[in-house]
Amino acid sequence: MTTAEKPQGHAAYITVTAAYWAFMLTDGALRMLVLLHFHTLGFSPVQLAYLFLLYEVMGVVTNLSAGWLAARFGLTSTLYAGLGIQIVALIALAQLDPAWGLTASVTFVMCVQGLSGIAKDLAKMSAKSAVKILAPTGEGALFKWVAILTGSKNSVKGFGFFLGAVLLGLWGFATSVWVMAVVLAVILIGVVPFMPAGLPQGKKSAKFSQVFSKDPNVNRLSLARMFLFGARDVWFVVGIPIYFYAVLSDGSEEGNRAAFFMIGSFMALWIILYGFVQGLAPQLLKAKTSTTPEIVHKAVIWVAILTLIPLVLSLAVWLNLPNLTAILVLGLLVFGLVFAVNSSVHSYLILAFTTGERVTMDVGFYYMSNAAGRLMGTLLSGLSYQVGGLPLCLFTAAVMAGLSTLAARRLKG
Repeated sequence: MTTAEKPQGHAAYITVTAAYWAFMLTDGALRMLVLLHFHTLGFSPVQLAYLFLLYEVMGVVTNLSAGWLAARFGLTSTLYAGLGIQIVALIALAQLDPAWGLTASVTFVMCVQGLSGIAKDLAKMSAKSAVKILAPTGEGALFKWVAILTGSKNSVKGFGFFLGAVLLGLWGFATSVWVMAVVLAVILIGVVPFMPAGLPQGKKSAKFSQVFSKDPNVNRLSLARMFLFGARDVWFVVGIPIYFYAVLSDGSEEGNRAAFFMIGSFMALWIILYGFVQGLAPQLLKAKTSTTPEIVHKAVIWVAILTLIPLVLSLAVWLNLPNLTAILVLGLLVFGLVFAVNSSVHSYLILAFTTGERVTMDVGFYYMSNAAGRLMGTLLSGLSYQVGGLPLCLFTAAVMAGLSTLAARRLKG
């Protein structure tokens, strides 16, 4: 793409970001709605994990093909498809009948969550790839724009966690899902007239086989990304919310409502702080004056630090230290801050390693690994909590972070 063909930076960037924000708000709210609603219906930790498994499986499948779809049909088309499929998923979920049996309910929710997984990764790949096209040239500019998009997205998703918990307490499950579907539909209609015209429109000659990268750095970074997100989701998806619910709720309706609010508040705060630190990562890492090899070195150091945090927290829970809940809250917030730096560095490096011609392919493959990590973390979250409680959840997170460190050490600047 020539300079003349390049979309106008700030206006185009704002439009793409707004569409992505809208999606992530509903994505965060939906996850909290499903988790808390079905926990109150008596679902076990493993059954709760099952509800999100197809979401993550479809994320893997979608990311594997999303880069090719964007190269074939254009970034605008895949972004619209992501938003549209999410609206369909929300409407479908509102049809859930409380009279259905356990097997039917789990199967139905898994399928709808699978649709939502397709939607999320179409939207994510489209927005992240667009940054490569929209970002201005200059020292540290790419890292800065990637960090702003990723950080703001996670802050919005964090608010979505809080919103989902509050809506469940105030309006119940079905009404909350309908409200989100309507709001997202209005936002989709609203962004269409402002979508930049200069994004890649797709090439019929794009081949699916091109999805797989021959660049060792892209493949090694993708492996590090997989274990990084496994390290987060192994405690984040099921373990911590269910642990906090057991600690905070007294079983009454009023107690449940208060527990929903506090759990939603913590999850929201975690994601919002995570997003805020992601936005600051270029300053923290001095990206403007750092070379790519220097940032690769920093990526290894930061993920090694991350490994220690769940290891220490696992020991604290196993020893049942005094003020354990406060220790967990503080420790997991610290985990979030360090995790945010790691995530932001990865998001920069994938765009630094790829080229404008391969951006959708490499970003799609990279986020396939991201989704594979979430899938692995989601399954292990339910299994490890059911087998060994929170200590095993956190210890498994430390093992995942350690494997991410080993993969990051093989990156070449």
